[in-house]
Amino acid sequence: MMEPAFIITQSRVLVELVKENGAFPNNNRLPYLLYKSVFELPQKKAGTVIKEIFASHGWTNAWKNGIYPYHHYHSITHEVLGVYRGTCDVMLGAEEDRIVHLEKGDVLLIPAGVAHRNVGSSEDFGCVGAYPNGMEFDMNYGRPGERPQTDRNIEQVPLPDTDPVYGNGPLQDYWK
Repeated sequence: MMEPAFIITQSRVLVELVKENGAFPNNNRLPYLLYKSVFELPQKKAGTVIKEIFASHGWTNAWKNGIYPYHHYHSITHEVLGVYRGTCDVMLGAEEDRIVHLEKGDVLLIPAGVAHRNVGSSEDFGCVGAYPNGMEFDMNYGRPGERPQTDRNIEQVPLPDTDPVYGNGPLQDYWK
């Protein structure tokens, strides 16, 4: 019996705004979106399946790997992360009390400017990252001198046309 390629389920979506906190601009108007257990994935080629789903909704320039273990953020694009194996705890906004737990089948949509880092993951953790309309991304680390240019960049990042998972979905509900 063949295993289905994938199933997209109606996911519970966690939504939280991560405001500016000094070294990191975060995002004062767009919340992060955490789609819990949105994908039921096959054992093989799960990362490829997520990459294809994101691409079908215009989220490309994708990569497969993990999440950096140091604070960083992107000022010229939003980012989506889809977990295809293992687990990871991600700190958002460089705030010790804001850690989200990711596991296979979860998707985390991070608005431009929101700092994030891996604070602990399973040895087998893997995720796919992608960007709306194949945008390039920059790397910023909360260092002196990054701002105010990164603040100006973040203000100019357009809203994505589509939700990376559903096409028309939670992104359109929460990012206005």
